[in-house]
Formats: sequence, C-alpha cells, structure tokens
Amino acid sequence: MTRLKFCLPILVVLLWQLLSMLGFLPYYRLPSPLEIALGVKSLLTEGLPPGYLLYRHALESLFRVFCGFTIAACLGFPLGILMGWSETLRTLLRPFIEVFRPIPPLAWIPIAIIWFGIGIESAAFIIFLGAFFPILLNTVSGVLTVDVRLVEATKVLGAKERHILLKVLAPASLPSMWTGLRIGLGIAWMTLVAAEFTGVKSGYGLGYLIMVARDIQRPDLVIAGMMTIGIIGYGLDELLRGGQRRLLKWL
Repeated sequence: MTRLKFCLPILVVLLWQLLSMLGFLPYYRLPSPLEIALGVKSLLTEGLPPGYLLYRHALESLFRVFCGFTIAACLGFPLGILMGWSETLRTLLRPFIEVFRPIPPLAWIPIAIIWFGIGIESAAFIIFLGAFFPILLNTVSGVLTVDVRLVEATKVLGAKERHILLKVLAPASLPSMWTGLRIGLGIAWMTLVAAEFTGVKSGYGLGYLIMVARDIQRPDLVIAGMMTIGIIGYGLDELLRGGQRRLLKWL
C-alpha cells in the first residue's frame, strides 16, 4: 500500500514531463518537472533573493505557522470544551462565531497590518484566523457527541463539574478534537502565503519567495515554492496522523 499511493503522482509527473517535451506545455505557462527540479536546486544553492536559501525560507514559514497555530489550539480547545458543555455559552457565542467564521483570512490582511504592522505578529494573526475556527467547531462537536449517560453516571458518583470537563468530556471528545487539529493545521499552512504577502522584515518565508519569483517572472521558482509548501504540509499531516494512531489506540 505504501508503494501504491505514490504510483499516481509518479505517472502524473511523467505525463507532465512528456507533454512539456512535446511542446504542449510551454515554459511560460507551466514549466516541466525537470525545470522545476533545477529551480529547486537553484533555491537550495543560490537562493532567492540571492543568498536567501530555501531551507531558511522553510524554517521561517514553519515558525510563523507554529506561532499562529499554537495560539489557535490553545484558545480553540478550552473554549470548544466550554461551549460544548454550556448551552448558554454556546447560544451567546454562536452569533459572533458565525459572523466571523466565513470571513476569509485574506480579508483580514489590511486590519492585520494596521493592528500589528509588518512582521511576525501580523502573519501569525492571519494564520491564527485560518486555524482557530476548525479547531473550535470540531471540539464543540466532539463534546456534544459524548454519550449523555456517561456524564450522568459521573454526576451520580459525585464528580464535580471541573472533573467532568477534564476527565470525561475532554478525553471522550479527543477524536473529533484531533480531526479539528489536522484541519486547522492544513488551513494554517494554506494561509501561509497570504500571511507572508503582508510583508516580512527578515526577507525569509515561502510566501515571500513565491512573491519575489512572480515579480521576476520565474514560474519554475514559483511552482518550486508551491511544491515545497505542499510537501511540508503533507509531512506535517503525516506527523499528526502518526500521533493520532499512537495516542488514540483505544478507538
């Protein structure tokens, strides 16, 4: 099965290269896989801008995603558990959540720059917005699906509310919470480019790299940056899937 999942991507790359060699896909529209691979080599050895190497772009982007995503998880998990537990709190907060949830992170870029300026703060804020709502809503859903009889049994045994929240609701809703974590991380990584379009003081970041490659009209480097984002995102999701298999063996 491990080999099978790579068959289709390999076939697509081979067909892509063949169409490029036959002239059906010109460079200015879609560079060939070989040209993109050479672009990646250039980014690793020479960098873009010159001297700004690919691995540093990736590390800076990972740090921004980590900051925004961690804040989203730290706020989304406890608030989601409380909203799932309290119908009153759920009723009070639902209008605000449903108003702000559909607003795309891109729309927040001007506000982020006004509030935080150009730098890590505004980028982390945009990423936070992308990750927060999936984590929150999946946590609420997980709490609401916990068997009511389990909660009632703990009450009969004299458990206090904080014990019910921490020792019953939180563990029982972990599968849904973990799903929210995976979705939130995926969206956080997707919003990375938009977040770095606000500007980066350090000159590093995969989104910034793509923007510079666009300005100098290098589609091979643009796609190389995009592929780097995709591969790192895939790796992060695999890490979460592995953590899920290890931590939730009882499922």
